[in-house]
Amino acid sequence: MKKNNYNRFWRWHFYASLFIMPLLITLTLSGIGYLFYTNVENKAYDHLFFGNGEKAVQLTIDEGIQKAAEKFPDYSISKVIVLDDPYNKRLTMTSKEGDQKYVFLDKHNEIVGSQNASYTFSNVMRNVHSSLFVGGTVVNYLVELAACWAIFLMVSGIYMTFKGKLLKKNKADSKRQKNRKLHALVGTIITIPMIIIIFTGLPWSAFMGNFIYSAAQNHPSIGIPTLKQQPPTSDMSEIPWATRKNEAPASEHSHAHHENMGNMAGMLDHEHMLSVDQLMSKVEKAHISKPYSIVYPTSQDGVYTVSKGSNTGVTGLDVSPYDEMTTYFDQYSGKLLSKVSYDDYGILAKWFTWGIPLHEGHLFGWPNKVINLTVCLAFLFVIFWGIKTWLSRQRKKSFSPPPKTSHQVSIGFIVLMVVLGIMMPLFGISLVIVAIIEMILYMIQKQKKGTINS
Repeated sequence: MKKNNYNRFWRWHFYASLFIMPLLITLTLSGIGYLFYTNVENKAYDHLFFGNGEKAVQLTIDEGIQKAAEKFPDYSISKVIVLDDPYNKRLTMTSKEGDQKYVFLDKHNEIVGSQNASYTFSNVMRNVHSSLFVGGTVVNYLVELAACWAIFLMVSGIYMTFKGKLLKKNKADSKRQKNRKLHALVGTIITIPMIIIIFTGLPWSAFMGNFIYSAAQNHPSIGIPTLKQQPPTSDMSEIPWATRKNEAPASEHSHAHHENMGNMAGMLDHEHMLSVDQLMSKVEKAHISKPYSIVYPTSQDGVYTVSKGSNTGVTGLDVSPYDEMTTYFDQYSGKLLSKVSYDDYGILAKWFTWGIPLHEGHLFGWPNKVINLTVCLAFLFVIFWGIKTWLSRQRKKSFSPPPKTSHQVSIGFIVLMVVLGIMMPLFGISLVIVAIIEMILYMIQKQKKGTINS
């Protein structure tokens, strides 16, 4: 049974790696690219981030926003990102079709330039990493499933390494055995850091991410504090993970003579709304320092959302987890209606507020990037050395899979799979599918044997 158990892990390890290897390589390479997106963008978009417009006439930020609206009439302003010097301000403008454009304003609030949001380096790397730049629920689930099976590869690899005594030195080892031992050694070394990197990335995933976030919302004591809110409809990617789906409170000053307009989505009372310049004064009085993002209200009773996040994905915007906060300002009076800060989070939200920037490589500066890069490169080495080990095992015109196993399954194997399935629900669902396929193949094989014997 012990040998059968080892061979079962070996076969599952082999076939899992064979099927998800292209995805794992893609995710790792795009992850490395995203790791250094701030460094790349500071160089590639130097003029947009730090340059000046053609004129040096001092404008208010609202005048700068108005010029951007006139220059791009098919787009409407949805966000203002206020960064520390020497960075320029960045406006996010959205069309009716949902396309986004970034417009940069210099220190005089003059337009420096613009870029298509879909094709910035950070967004391309992020979209490849999370959805293979294709998007859609199926692709998102596929990416998440690859990450879950990577955990299984690590766990099964550790089991085989120590059960098969692969780290034991032997002068009589063949070239294939040496390759296998090197594959096992490097895999063992990076197992814990690689599992940490994968798990800290799962909060952004499609299936498990929503599950984690729902748990954080439904249990405020361990997750996110509850606010009486009205859900905003704008994109909230720059808002911290812990509050990115929170419902914003309604503004108090919804003017009576505009009530006959109803609560039409996107119908804002611009005449009575607080200007961005006025709002920034209110933000300063609330002792909220740069950098921060301002998300526009999306209805007459909506609010201005001003936030500081530790995992924004915007160059120059990230802050320490301790400084993370989300605040809501009345769009007419500028009154601070509500504030959620790091200290208000439950243990689950705090965990991921630290975990996501750790995953992205900017929690503790360059050392974080170097560690993540080293782990990713070692993981690629393990993948390629695993391929090399398999190719050295292949016989001519043979697929050379690991040896077949009996249909007896040990309790230990079942317990491990159940635990992993509970920890990663999408992985658990895939296990059920694999078990059904195994059962069908077993029944077909059994029927064939019965036909031959008769």
